[in-house]
Amino acid sequence: MYDYVIVGAGFFGSVFARRMTDAGSKCLVIEKRSHIAGNCYTDDVGGIHVHQYGPHIFHTNDEGVWNFVNQFARFSRFSYRPKVNFRGRMLSFPINLTTLHQLWGVKTPQEAEQRLAAERVPIESPANLEEWVLSQVGQEIYETFVYGYTKKQWGREPKELPSSIIRRLPIRLTWNDDYFNDRFCGIPEGGYTQLFKKLLAGIAVETDVDFLSDRSRFESLSKRNVYTGPLDRLFEYQLGAHDWRGLRFEQQVIQVPDHQGIAAINYTDAETPYTRCVEHKHFDPVQSDHTVITHEYPSDWKVGDEMYYPVNNEQGERLQQRYVAMLPDNYLIGGRLATYRYYDMHQVIASAMHLADKEISRRSGRILQIPEHASPIRRAA
Repeated sequence: MYDYVIVGAGFFGSVFARRMTDAGSKCLVIEKRSHIAGNCYTDDVGGIHVHQYGPHIFHTNDEGVWNFVNQFARFSRFSYRPKVNFRGRMLSFPINLTTLHQLWGVKTPQEAEQRLAAERVPIESPANLEEWVLSQVGQEIYETFVYGYTKKQWGREPKELPSSIIRRLPIRLTWNDDYFNDRFCGIPEGGYTQLFKKLLAGIAVETDVDFLSDRSRFESLSKRNVYTGPLDRLFEYQLGAHDWRGLRFEQQVIQVPDHQGIAAINYTDAETPYTRCVEHKHFDPVQSDHTVITHEYPSDWKVGDEMYYPVNNEQGERLQQRYVAMLPDNYLIGGRLATYRYYDMHQVIASAMHLADKEISRRSGRILQIPEHASPIRRAA
């Protein structure tokens, strides 16, 4: 008999299992895939640690989360500085003074702000993503960085999308081209899979196991269940399926020491079918005569496909809340799939730590003092 059966061996399930095990609980982690680590899974391809589900750069301002993950891996100080290829023209990204100098020749923050002010399209009440971006940065930046990439990523015209998808378009009026501004940033040396092996050390883990194929048996093994999969699948799509965007990865081994000189290049034109090319050896540098690259192709999603980006809208949120209301009292949920939210890794870890702390307090009869910065977690009442 287990205290918790945990469905999913990604960051949420693994962190929760570690915290509860260290507190004296008995946990079983089951994973549908053939490997642990969820979408963070890295595989050794000829000595190069390949991020099989897209690049994952760990970054956070949360010192507690940073200290936690550093118990299980040593992190390199990797700085993510991707470039943009727009119809053969290479540009600095994220947009900063170097980018604006490349576009317009400006050299100071004042010159850049004056040019941006002149470029903005006056739109009093932007009604969609396209209008919002035009009102913020104008036509040239919109066409160069936003239009094609967004159309490929979401499979529809930007003017058909809500502005909430892009949320904000940061324009740095400095020469800083580091993608993340967090205090702590890096990639685990040896890859993420090694981190997860240490994270799950001493915990019962079963891979290639579909919880839903034998749900009654697994539920009988524990007092409480932690579910990190999609709720619509848990309830056999009784109320309908959520909408997601998919991804397809095409991986190549190339017999050259270095293919593109950087970890990632985004292709922002609408004509190139992929959104970026990733060269994995730049994440965890290794000397070799070959390299591994991956092209990422956004795709339409159907039930049964891997889920990558939730299509968050009012309809999807209402459906999610209806599924949450159906959860049995002994179910806890968390993570990207179960909450139908796109989260960074540090946010998932923080929420798993917070839920574990609540469970430890519940089991001991103590009242948990919840810090103001704690990440929210959706769970059954």
